[in-house]
Amino acid sequence: MSLTLRLSPFLYPPQNHLKFTFRPHPSKPTVLSPKKFTSPPTIKCVRGNSEHLPLTPAKPRLENVLSTAASLYPLYVTVGGIVACLQPSTFSWFVKRGPGSYSLTLGLIMLAMGLTLELKDLLNLFIQRPLSILFGCVAQYTIMPTFGMVISKTLGLSPSLSVGLILLACCPGGAASNVVTLIARGDVPLSTVLTVCTTLGAVIATPLLTMILAGTYVPVDAVGLSISTLQVVVAPVLLGSYIQSSFPVVVKIVTPFAPLFAVLASSLLACSVFSENVVRLKSSMVNATLASDATLINRLQSILSGELGVVILSVLLLHFAGFLVGYLSAAICRFREPERRAISIEVGMQNSALGVVLATSHFTSPVVALPPAMSAVIMNIMGSSLGFFWRHINRSDPGTSQELDEK
Repeated sequence: MSLTLRLSPFLYPPQNHLKFTFRPHPSKPTVLSPKKFTSPPTIKCVRGNSEHLPLTPAKPRLENVLSTAASLYPLYVTVGGIVACLQPSTFSWFVKRGPGSYSLTLGLIMLAMGLTLELKDLLNLFIQRPLSILFGCVAQYTIMPTFGMVISKTLGLSPSLSVGLILLACCPGGAASNVVTLIARGDVPLSTVLTVCTTLGAVIATPLLTMILAGTYVPVDAVGLSISTLQVVVAPVLLGSYIQSSFPVVVKIVTPFAPLFAVLASSLLACSVFSENVVRLKSSMVNATLASDATLINRLQSILSGELGVVILSVLLLHFAGFLVGYLSAAICRFREPERRAISIEVGMQNSALGVVLATSHFTSPVVALPPAMSAVIMNIMGSSLGFFWRHINRSDPGTSQELDEK
């Protein structure tokens, strides 16, 4: 008695190509005609002849390359920041067209985010786990704004820098947090829905909190901030989601390129604003160097004790507080370890591109945009380092993220 399985090459349109031959006797074979299946069978393992094609096609190589390239966001921002320091004129073509070029770029970034968004799936996840999502949103708009105000007062920042730091702290979570959460073996679906919810809520939360906390330094146009946030963030996200559901064939072709475009555009936006302030920062650094002793340590101390050092320190403290307090608060509320990591990363990583656009569009001083621009570099280095650290900590099951995606 023998059972043979023969696979024939795939044709278009799809047909059933499985033929089973059952031989009860060595005489005449009896051939059973195949039945029609609603979907092709799945074979998880094929042994024997390696010439047979797998029934489940492998992930396209181009998609893997694009995904890997998009994950190098911290590298792009760091390299761009170095170029901005050494040759600020590299970004002059983009800076001269600001703030319109900034707003347009952020709108395209949010549109790319919306193309990968299915509101139906996010709504289902919100119904399944409302407490963790609600907690993450509240943590986003309480922890960071509070520390933004405390740090600006503690360090004695100038009014412009204080407004810039508070504006950064009041921004929603950034899309880069989803990549870092994946690296950290956190709850990726939770991170994604938190990014979307805080982004949609930024229309009200960001202008209102900025007006309350930064209004003591300079006048803040909350209505103008709200309209800008609606135009460059919420509207493109909703438009992208609509396009995703209405034109799925076109979106399927474009989607693999969307993450890489988003990270490159974000890098260009942050580094361009940083290059605007490099000339003034360089002059302050030169003055500090000339006034200091000849030793290298004293020169570095003079530079870091100036305006540049204060900005770097304030941004470092802000994101460190977001990561730490976000994790501790989630742990106190007894969330699971993957959820703690997702909430910590979501709270600690801001949409610095939105901070840059709002700062350049609604405040006369270019210094206001400096903390969000510096944040794009510092935040991604800190977040990536934290993600790689958590990846090697065994308190989270390595398969947790995959299991959560399947729920």
